[in-house]
Amino acid sequence: MRGFRLAVVEWLKAVVAAFQFLTRIPLPFALEYTDKLNRRSVVFYPLAGAVIGGIVLAAGLLLNDWFPAAISAILLAALWTMLSGALHLDGLMDTADGLLSHRSKERMLEIMKDSRVGAMGVIVCVFYLGLKTASLAFLIEEGSAMPLVLIATIPAWSRSFMVAAIAAWPYARPQGGIGSLYRSVRMKHAIASSLGAAFFSAVFLFAYGGWSGTEACAIILVSAAVACGLGAAMASAISRKLGGLTGDVYGALNECIELGLLTALVGYVHNLG
Repeated sequence: MRGFRLAVVEWLKAVVAAFQFLTRIPLPFALEYTDKLNRRSVVFYPLAGAVIGGIVLAAGLLLNDWFPAAISAILLAALWTMLSGALHLDGLMDTADGLLSHRSKERMLEIMKDSRVGAMGVIVCVFYLGLKTASLAFLIEEGSAMPLVLIATIPAWSRSFMVAAIAAWPYARPQGGIGSLYRSVRMKHAIASSLGAAFFSAVFLFAYGGWSGTEACAIILVSAAVACGLGAAMASAISRKLGGLTGDVYGALNECIELGLLTALVGYVHNLG
C-alpha cells in the first residue's frame, strides 16, 4: 500500500510539472525537476492543453453573449496566448528569426538562442496572431457553440505532438537548452500522450452532446491526422536545416499545429458546415 501511495504521489508530481512548464495556471508546489519527472510529465501535456482548451471554450461562450465577434476574438486570442505565458509564441518568433536568416546551421542556432526578437520574428508573430484572431472571429460569428467545442480540443493535440517531436527527432544543440531536459523521452511516451489527446477530445465532444460516436471518432481521427501530418512535415524540414530540433522549435510546432487545426476548422465550417 505504501508503494502504491508513493507511485500516486510521483505521478501527481508529473501532472504538476506539466502544468508548471506549459501554463501560467498557478500551482504553488515546489518540485525537484529530475530526468524521471520530466519524462513522466510529458504524458500529461494533453491534459494541460485540454485545460487551456476548456478555459478558452468557457471564455468564448461568455464573450459571445457580451461583445461583437471581432472584440471577442481579440480577447480570446489574448487569453489563449497568456494561458501559456506566450511560451510557445516566443519559440515561434525565435525559430522564425533563425530559420529565415538563411545562415549556416551554427549561426541559425545562435540567432535562436538570442533573447532579442528580430524583424522576421515580429513579422511572423503579427501574421500568426492576425490569422488566429480572424479565424476565431469567423467561428464566433457563426453563432453556434459547436465550433467553439472543437476549438477546445486543439491545444491537446498540439501539445501531444510536441511529445512526438521530442521522441522522434534528435536534439540540435550538443548541450544545454530546455530541450536537453527531455532526452530520455521515447515513443511510448508519445503514444501515451496521443491517446490522452484522443481521450480529452472525446470528453469535450461527448460532454457537449452534439455528435454521435461515429462523428466523434471521425473528428478525432482527422484532428490526429492534421496534427501529425503538419507537425511531422515541419519537424522533418527544420531538422534537416538545424541537424535536429530545439526547445524553441517545439514551441513553434505547437503554435503552427494550433493554427493549422484552427484554419482547417474554419475551412470546414465555411464550405461544408
